Amino acid sequence: MRPPTVSDEVRLRLDIAYDGTEFAGWAAQVGQRTVAGILDEALTTVFRTPVRLRAAGRTDAGVHASGQVAHADVPLVALANAESRSRRDGEPEFLPLLRRLGRFLPSDVRVLEIGRAPAGFDARFSALRRHYRYRLSTAPYGVEPQQARYVTAWPRFLDLEAMTTASRDLLGLHDFAAFCRHRDNATTIRDLQRLEWSREGHLVTAHVAADAFCWSMVRSLIGALLAVGEHRRPASWCRDLLTATARSSEFAAAPAHGLTLIGVDYPPDDQLAERNSVTRGIRTRD
Repeated sequence: MRPPTVSDEVRLRLDIAYDGTEFAGWAAQVGQRTVAGILDEALTTVFRTPVRLRAAGRTDAGVHASGQVAHADVPLVALANAESRSRRDGEPEFLPLLRRLGRFLPSDVRVLEIGRAPAGFDARFSALRRHYRYRLSTAPYGVEPQQARYVTAWPRFLDLEAMTTASRDLLGLHDFAAFCRHRDNATTIRDLQRLEWSREGHLVTAHVAADAFCWSMVRSLIGALLAVGEHRRPASWCRDLLTATARSSEFAAAPAHGLTLIGVDYPPDDQLAERNSVTRGIRTRD
């Protein structure tokens, strides 16, 4: 077997969690503290070569994650820089790297797991769907201090039955232009697969899943449905918004800190390449 060359790379999958409060979102930005920026810097230090992560979902400023997924292509010769001489027999290959990153990274971002990605894996384009959770508190006093960074205070009555009715009208493949901030040459057609509400005491939770989300879409969906829940709009209004061709100004997006990316689904390994091809194609309602 030939020795690895400088051009040989291995793709790693990383499962990541972070508190988005002090981050200007996922994507690296000059002069801004971002999740990708912090992680890229730590991985570059450990591997002693530039490393850049690609994520399943580029979360906005203030949004959290407990189930973010990303990949990075690392030169095979650089993997040795992350190895540990004290690694015990039978330990997972990248356990020493996890420990080192735990020391390098700030407390508001953690890499939970690292492994070699299967052939054809792409954190973004291989994904079948993303799962988000949005939480609100309708308690008259707001949110308990221990949850204040992750739950939005909404100390007003919410009609969950009306919100559930409106949510059902949004399910399926639609053009969600009314709920998306504009990006040049970006489609706003998405397949919304789950939008359900639950209540436990004062805590109200939205469970949202789709094949993908456009910029600010989840928070906009929640914001519109809150208008329905407060009876400021009828339940049928959300269905009517699906006919819009641009972002609607009739409602405000819900605050970022109530939103958490909780998971990403992928197909079996032998279907990854096919999924990549489908996702990269131009999406239409047909």
